[in-house]
Amino acid sequence: MPIVKTVTPGSPACRAGIRARDELLTLNGRPVRDLLDYRFALADEGITAEFLSDGERKICSIDREGYEDIGLGFESDLMDAEKGCANRCIFCFIDQLPPGLRPTLYFKDDDYRLSILTGNYVTLTNLADWEIDRIADLRIPLNLSVHATDPGLRTRMLRNPAAGNLYETMKRFAARGIPMQAQVVVCPGWNDGQALEQTLADLIALHPRVPSISVVPVGLTDFRRGLCEIIPVDRARAGELIGTCERVGQSCLKKFGSRVVYPADELFLTAGREIPPYEYYEDFPQIENGVGLLAAFRDEVEAALTKDNAPQNGPSNVTCATGMAAAPFLGEMAELVKSKWGGVQYDIIPVENRFFGRTVTVAGLVTGRDLIARLGGLDLGERILIPRSMLRHEGDLFLDSLSLAEVGEALGRPLLPIPDGGAFVRALTGMPV
Repeated sequence: MPIVKTVTPGSPACRAGIRARDELLTLNGRPVRDLLDYRFALADEGITAEFLSDGERKICSIDREGYEDIGLGFESDLMDAEKGCANRCIFCFIDQLPPGLRPTLYFKDDDYRLSILTGNYVTLTNLADWEIDRIADLRIPLNLSVHATDPGLRTRMLRNPAAGNLYETMKRFAARGIPMQAQVVVCPGWNDGQALEQTLADLIALHPRVPSISVVPVGLTDFRRGLCEIIPVDRARAGELIGTCERVGQSCLKKFGSRVVYPADELFLTAGREIPPYEYYEDFPQIENGVGLLAAFRDEVEAALTKDNAPQNGPSNVTCATGMAAAPFLGEMAELVKSKWGGVQYDIIPVENRFFGRTVTVAGLVTGRDLIARLGGLDLGERILIPRSMLRHEGDLFLDSLSLAEVGEALGRPLLPIPDGGAFVRALTGMPV
């Protein structure tokens, strides 16, 4: 049971007599095992808490205004140990990491509770029967890493005997009304072609409980020694995958009023195709999974350019550093800005990924060392713009654990992380970001 770490002074829990180091047992008579139990209990109007305080079992009523937070803090966000991955996926990116990175990067999480809390995609291969029942009973929305609905193929790809049960579990969840966003990481020769067609058909059969499906290319680094050989998604294969997604998506659009199936942005970049318009992505159901990010960025740029606030101090002279794949797109966005304010000065620098290997072309995996190697010795203008996605959630470290300040010091220019298209326009035009 979770142990209370902090109690906010004056909070409902504090007034009820709960103290730090007390052990929370139940809320409204239901055991509290983790954050899900806690959150669901807090949805009740009245709250009765049972807890251990110095070994003595106590019960109290917690009075609050409406659905006010009761003021308890715990050792971890989950109030429980995080569930690790039980698979040995043939395409696992963590298995392809170089040595020497910070330890947290090597942990393989596969926790269904994080699916609802942070949007993580999970495989459901590490669950006990009671946890499957719990998801069904609580109707917990899920983001699922499907990859294949054929039981034998999914078992071979995830190298876990439990992997073949997924589609039957999904049908059970669909019957309970549980929404499930799905992703398919495509490994050419494994789950593309007819296998992909079957996977998409099976998932679409569960619509609307499966409201969206993303098709994502496998990521391969130079550190696949001893791992299963996988063919990368090249320009031709990316085009084929887009074709499949758009053909199936058009069928869904006619049938459901939604295209349901979305190719990842990376596929359009790899295939050299134009990024679809904003409307293509409807309500952007998988933007956190790299689907529609560039269309949203372009829309933000265009919206910022409709405003009349011209640069006050003159446009900046900046360097924009990004991954190899997105560099042409970013150049197009910079030209849109320049077409309105002709004095804009910029250089778009595509950064080759030496850290993970040249096959890794996305901006989010560019490291501090990559930036230093590519930009060192160049005329960088006043500052360097980088995508916010290059940094961890806290916004301070690259994947190789170099900090923003360290990279900026090595290059002799400050680095400015750009979170969206509006900030990109402001940075190019010398306005505060």
